[in-house]
Amino acid sequence: MIKTDSGAGKMNYIYGNENEMNKLLNRFIRYVKVWSESDEKKADEGKMPSTEQQWDLAKMLVKELRNLGTRNVYLTDFCYVVAKIDSNIIDPQEREKYPSILLMAHIDTSDEVSGKDVKPVISVQSAENSLTHENDTIIKTDGTTLLGADDKAGVSAIMTAVEFLMNHYEDFPHGPIEIVFSPDEETGHGMDKVPLNIIKSKMAVTVDGGDEGELESECFNAFSCCVRFTGKACHTGYAKQGGMVNAVRLASKFVSLLPENMLPETTQDYEGFISPMDISGTIESACVNLLLRSFDMKEIEKEKTIILNTVNQVTNELGGRADVQFNEQYLNMKEKMLENPEILNRLEKAYEDSGMKIVKKPIRGGTDGSRLTQMGIPTPNIFTGGHEFHSKNEWASLNQMAKAADVIINLLIQKK
Repeated sequence: MIKTDSGAGKMNYIYGNENEMNKLLNRFIRYVKVWSESDEKKADEGKMPSTEQQWDLAKMLVKELRNLGTRNVYLTDFCYVVAKIDSNIIDPQEREKYPSILLMAHIDTSDEVSGKDVKPVISVQSAENSLTHENDTIIKTDGTTLLGADDKAGVSAIMTAVEFLMNHYEDFPHGPIEIVFSPDEETGHGMDKVPLNIIKSKMAVTVDGGDEGELESECFNAFSCCVRFTGKACHTGYAKQGGMVNAVRLASKFVSLLPENMLPETTQDYEGFISPMDISGTIESACVNLLLRSFDMKEIEKEKTIILNTVNQVTNELGGRADVQFNEQYLNMKEKMLENPEILNRLEKAYEDSGMKIVKKPIRGGTDGSRLTQMGIPTPNIFTGGHEFHSKNEWASLNQMAKAADVIINLLIQKK
């Protein structure tokens, strides 16, 4: 049942256990076949969840959690799945040594690439041919959709860890466990309606990362920006005489003037960016939506200034007018994590107990944990074994998914 490497102090419960690995694989395949794509535009308009199909996976998870014996399984009016597992320790003094921990992952997939009718392709690869450099099972798509490893690999790892602990309820002492599967993380609205009133944990973990060993506790500061240009419409045949100002041209000119060295295509590591995401409109009115990202708030202010100066340059040259609106999406969780390091320290020990080498890196994006940290619950992010997210090339490693489940188990059974 338990694979132990006593020399390294490594404790694996899922990884290397053929029966548990097969259950994990079947679970992941079952989840990715459920269409749960979210819709950013509808989410921005206030619809929660943004798509009806997210309910399908949520209801499936509720049923599975109840079948596993977890108590107080809720499906909220806004499509959050919530479950609680009581501590299995009878002695009150001993129970105090195990804190309550919240586990989180999201059920939606990105709308940048279709997530409908996913057809997973499974291949067993030897170490010399494997993308993970060990004998592994790789799950890909058939090339027509994304896979949905972001974040169904995270959901699968959590559910596998929960099933293992429920099936061995008396074998592994643990504190209270809370689970939240959220909708609309990909739209940036995943924490808009999170039921904080029923969450008791003071620390949490999102399982929403990528490659083996990643442990993330800092992320971008994130703002959105809407630039709406107003032009002057008239008959195109008499545009010169009528003083036409084409708002579509204003928007196009604005995008073309954004600094080349500050685009997501030209930045990496700790570099921030300004990214135009879409342009829409007519001669009379056109809108450009952008993302602003940086690990440093001072840099965000510089990015705002660049946008405002570029807008002024365009309207001064071509006429018309513009309205610019900036909206905060989430903030870098680094400072809050430094103020409350307990969960990070516990995770580092869980990685060690699982025989994992920690790879600390910044998130060039954000997670539900970014916002939850700002709400007062420190929430770092761990790996899932998913790769090349939001693309038709997306794939997942079964070995890495299993190792994520082992990290979760070792975290939950760890004393203070």
